[in-house]
Amino acid sequence: MLVVQLLRSRPNAIHAHDVNVLPTAWLAAKIARVPLVYDAHEISTDREGYKAFRGLVGWLEKKLMPKAAGTITTTDARAKFFARAYGIPRPLVLQNRPRLVRVEGSNRIREELGLSHPWPIVLYQGGLQPGRGLARLVEAAARVPHAYFVFIGGGRQEGELHELAERLDLADRVRFIPTVALSELPAYTASADIGVQPIENTCLNHFTTDSNKLFEYVIAGLPVVASQLPEISKVVREHDLGLLVPESDTQALADAIRMLVEAPCKREHYRANALKAAETLNWEAQEQELVSLYARVLPNAQVGVSPQ
Repeated sequence: MLVVQLLRSRPNAIHAHDVNVLPTAWLAAKIARVPLVYDAHEISTDREGYKAFRGLVGWLEKKLMPKAAGTITTTDARAKFFARAYGIPRPLVLQNRPRLVRVEGSNRIREELGLSHPWPIVLYQGGLQPGRGLARLVEAAARVPHAYFVFIGGGRQEGELHELAERLDLADRVRFIPTVALSELPAYTASADIGVQPIENTCLNHFTTDSNKLFEYVIAGLPVVASQLPEISKVVREHDLGLLVPESDTQALADAIRMLVEAPCKREHYRANALKAAETLNWEAQEQELVSLYARVLPNAQVGVSPQ
């Protein structure tokens, strides 16, 4: 039982990562008499796949979130939501940024898939799930010749996307790589030319996201084409990282991708901006804020960043 395992570890605090472990973490923290930190990466009361549980999720968070010694979320919009919904201080915002890992001269995707033409590689990486605009991305590929479209990841839509690519006679240009180890992912990302985030506004959780993959693309130096949702737009516009398109607009998505495919100079401009932005849009640039939260929650503990 997880509660027993948590107690046996003799924790100084318990960190609950999302609502699925919140009740267990709260109970263990109460029994062990240690602080609870709730890390809400998603708005699970309005999230793809959680509609059947939204009432229970809302009840749990309303009861338990105010009891946490510290709260964390991933965007300003989500922080505002949690503060207003549950009458708590605004959570600490720690964006979904990866560590700053530089990969030079990677050709991983082209070699693994045996891509024969020197066309740009348009990349989507992440879960192949509903609401992420992935069928539209395959449809857009039909309107963007002389480019490869590569999906890295797995999920419920995987079979549907394969079938759509076959039906549109795109199997030679729309390719799929199964989920790869996180340690290997930067080499794949860096071997693409354009990163795409076509997420749709199907729920509040999507509307308020900035997404892991956006920052992964930035670290890899990829120009991006992304849905024009508030938090994503804020990052892309502030650092001039690429092109924003209305979500759910397949033609606009295709037009933006085609513009970058056909304009190497534009890609190079956005690539330079991404590499510059990566110096600040990385985990190392914000990890001290997490350390400071724990220093507040555990005032008598020795808290610091471990050397890498």
